[in-house]
Amino acid sequence: MTTQTPISLDEEVRLYTSNAEREKYNLLATLFGIIVALDYLERAYVRDSITAVEYSPACTRLLSQYKTMLKLVEDDVPSIEEFMASYRMDHPAALHRIRVGVPATVEHSSEAGPETAKWVAATTQSFITLMDALKLNMRAKDQLHSLLQELVTGFARFKGSKDWEGRSKMVSWLITLNGMKASEELTEEQARQFFFDVDHAYAEFFRSLGGGKDDDPS
Repeated sequence: MTTQTPISLDEEVRLYTSNAEREKYNLLATLFGIIVALDYLERAYVRDSITAVEYSPACTRLLSQYKTMLKLVEDDVPSIEEFMASYRMDHPAALHRIRVGVPATVEHSSEAGPETAKWVAATTQSFITLMDALKLNMRAKDQLHSLLQELVTGFARFKGSKDWEGRSKMVSWLITLNGMKASEELTEEQARQFFFDVDHAYAEFFRSLGGGKDDDPS
């Protein structure tokens, strides 16, 4: 008679048996979390719990993160609808926003005005794209110049931006890049400082839109 090993009901069930499987489930869990966060954000905006200028950057960032995550799990996620069905996710507001691909302030008129909402979304996306490029160790002028130029151009659309410390720092970095050859790269120390300045400029931009509140844009 074969003796079976008793199963402990208190033992944690492991979803993976290898590092590759663990990474896959971590990525899927991150995607799940982004969808949930986006749904909460949409509902908060509809209920007027947050303003349009607070909503737009947060929504743009979540949509950007969603697109990035979807690329990383595309082999395991045929479609977002199938993913949500598989994990029994009842988040229609998030699904609608994902399908539209832009914040509600851009899709519809808002208290901030359609043009202002578009500018907020576009400038937020410029911040995110530039920071992601630096995180991916892009250092050459021809990799960063156009991204930074687009960001500086976006700043100019906002009243009072000329007084923002972050804008002046971005202009200084643009001058630095302008003085480099196309293939020339920033040093590691320069790249770290550049990311630090961009991150702080983004936080200042978000606070300025929110009327000076000390909110965290992430």
